[in-house]
Amino acid sequence: MPGGVGPSVDRVFWSVGRRVLAMYPGDEEGRMLRSPGLTTSGRFYAFATATDLVVKLPSVRVHELVHSGRGLSCAPRPGRPMKEWVRIPSPEEESCLSYLLEARTFVSAVAGNRRG
Repeated sequence: MPGGVGPSVDRVFWSVGRRVLAMYPGDEEGRMLRSPGLTTSGRFYAFATATDLVVKLPSVRVHELVHSGRGLSCAPRPGRPMKEWVRIPSPEEESCLSYLLEARTFVSAVAGNRRG
């Protein structure tokens, strides 16, 4: 929004997160890196920091988002980026929903592959 005034990332995250939880009642809220997050099958697929939405995606997709400027590397420990996590600065509700669903699909597929 103009002038940097707009809803906080965690407010957007929970507004959209509630929609995702309603669509997937088996998913749960949790905490990752001291931040509110969402899980499916016991695995995190998204969380919110004070400024960013952080989602788990295939490393190729993370690379694409970082190199296009739409995402930032996720490195909770300096110099150690998490290759399957990307930070999305200040997402709007619709893009937040899109990223949450994309991350959930990825994590669900990975979890399904590990079971078989």
